[in-house]
Amino acid sequence: MRNIAYRHCLYETEGPLLVLTLNRPQVLNALHPDAHRELADAFDRYAADPGLRVCIVTGAGDRAFCVGTDLKELAATGDHAKPSTGFAGITHRFDLWKPLIAAINGHCLGGGMEILAACDIGVASRSAKFGLPEPRVGLAALGGGLLQRLPRQIGTKDAMALVLTGASISADEAKRIGLLNDVVPAESVMARARQYAADILACAPLAVQASKQIMLQSLAVANLQETMHENYPAAARMLGSDDAIEGPLAFAEKRRPNWSGQ
Repeated sequence: MRNIAYRHCLYETEGPLLVLTLNRPQVLNALHPDAHRELADAFDRYAADPGLRVCIVTGAGDRAFCVGTDLKELAATGDHAKPSTGFAGITHRFDLWKPLIAAINGHCLGGGMEILAACDIGVASRSAKFGLPEPRVGLAALGGGLLQRLPRQIGTKDAMALVLTGASISADEAKRIGLLNDVVPAESVMARARQYAADILACAPLAVQASKQIMLQSLAVANLQETMHENYPAAARMLGSDDAIEGPLAFAEKRRPNWSGQ
């Protein structure tokens, strides 16, 4: 286990799994500039560590995953500062091909939705609530590209309803419109997220990263045929790896593959 000491988040590793916890429960895990900078550093470490292959992002306590910007702090300081990698250090990070799983254990509002949208898989408790209340306080959800991501992820009409009304929706509704993969009892959120992580860890790490890169980068190309001729570096790295040999060999020998990530 390799834990890093931060003030506003918990960085806990379990072998190849990182559990990154937003740790400001006293303000429902709302984030301020110092928290953004710490989380940016944490995601930098995750990206750079070859021993880490999957990250679960969650919030401390059972009341909230993240309710967005710490408005009291903002009112007191006027400081909107964020790192170049965006809200929570993740929303403007477009070169992280390792998987991110959001484990939503309570309210997921504003910037919390930005974090969820930046993750690849989402699991939430049945009692979780989702929404973008920014228009109700005179703002728009500009912190992390959510206005651009939502129409791509859930469709224009559902995105417009969320964005323009500022209303909250239930976890079941969030799953119906495609924000979540699973809705489970509160006590099962982390267990379900860990099951997703275990299933990912059973796969070759470079294959997982190549798959994520191709899916996300191809969204930028309108012509489907052109996407099939694009240059995807993670795919080339996968095809030239030892794991590309190990996988078929393990299958032929009827054993579990021993992935090296190289």
